[in-house]
Amino acid sequence: MVWLSKELQDEEFRSVLVSGTVPPGEEDMIWFARENGVEPVFIPEMSRELSARDAISLYKVYRALKRERPDIIHTHTAKAGTVGRAAGLLYRWLTWGTLIGRPRRVRLVHTFHGHVFHSYYGSFKTKLFLAIEKVLARIATDRIIVITDQQLEEIHNKFGVGRKEQFRVVPLGIDLDIYSDPESKRNILRSELEAGEDEIIVGFVGRLTEIKNIGLLLKAAQLYDLEKAAVAPNLQFAIIGDGHLRGDLEREAEALGVKKIVAFLGNRDDAAVFYAGLDIVALTSLNEGTPLSLIEAMAARRPVISTAVGGVIDLLGDTMEEKDGFRVCERGILVGPDSPRSFCDALLYLAKNEKLREKLASAGQTFARTRYNKKRLVNDIKNLYRDLVQ
Repeated sequence: MVWLSKELQDEEFRSVLVSGTVPPGEEDMIWFARENGVEPVFIPEMSRELSARDAISLYKVYRALKRERPDIIHTHTAKAGTVGRAAGLLYRWLTWGTLIGRPRRVRLVHTFHGHVFHSYYGSFKTKLFLAIEKVLARIATDRIIVITDQQLEEIHNKFGVGRKEQFRVVPLGIDLDIYSDPESKRNILRSELEAGEDEIIVGFVGRLTEIKNIGLLLKAAQLYDLEKAAVAPNLQFAIIGDGHLRGDLEREAEALGVKKIVAFLGNRDDAAVFYAGLDIVALTSLNEGTPLSLIEAMAARRPVISTAVGGVIDLLGDTMEEKDGFRVCERGILVGPDSPRSFCDALLYLAKNEKLREKLASAGQTFARTRYNKKRLVNDIKNLYRDLVQ
């Protein structure tokens, strides 16, 4: 959002970014916005969880729309998408022009970066959120953006949100230049971890929350630790990121007996450095849109292994070889959901095969740099906006 807001400032476009609060234990990226010259309109009452303050955030977003008088309202994520589109609906119709059949000419766009239709909440709340999304798609959304074909399949075909003609697939776009020449930075993180040349560092990068299912990686690490006398690779694990589960996960690592091979490194702002120091990037999520950690790892020429969820399936490509419990794909390894045994086996298979790691890393880097560069994203969004206002 910061990159888009920065680039959509010219003779044709002017963009205003509206932001809320992040949950305790998660990093607020306001520093990144300001570093890029973007000063968001901050609404403290708008947060991820349902609360009585949602009415206040709705009013404040509506007031911001009245002030900015937008041609397009583009919302992102589930909660902000609900508040933003509800406020957009009010902005469109609460005008004297409605009395003569001329509501405000504003177009409403929503991007699903992932979805909350399974694995996030209990049955009742999940059904409630799905019902809300179906209503919003019908009455308060002109275009629905998904970031992978797999997301389109899940959100529209499986869960029945929106009409097919509303959807557009617009992949993510990020600044990939910082991941150039990873080998020159390889030893910085490794020195910090006191890792030897023969050690393979397996890294998780992301929020330490329930949906990321990091306990699966810890259990896979335990299986490796119990059996490592019989296997060749010397593995170390690095958990990069923070969140409200960090304390619980550190205690779980200690209870599983893997504290000595698992390092919790917290939030870091040196992505080019820590990706360069990793040998394999792992993801264990229960649900994903298109995970940035895997795209960044690919851009940094690092092989990836992940549970087969959401947009990860599109990201890793066609299956090249079927194994017991996992699949070797064009650009990484996919593992069945929530099986420590399968994840450990897949991880060892990748760690033992240096040629495979190099092949997957090379294919992933080419794919990421071709499909996920920031310039392509900006052009896609500009063209979508132009079509809408015309």
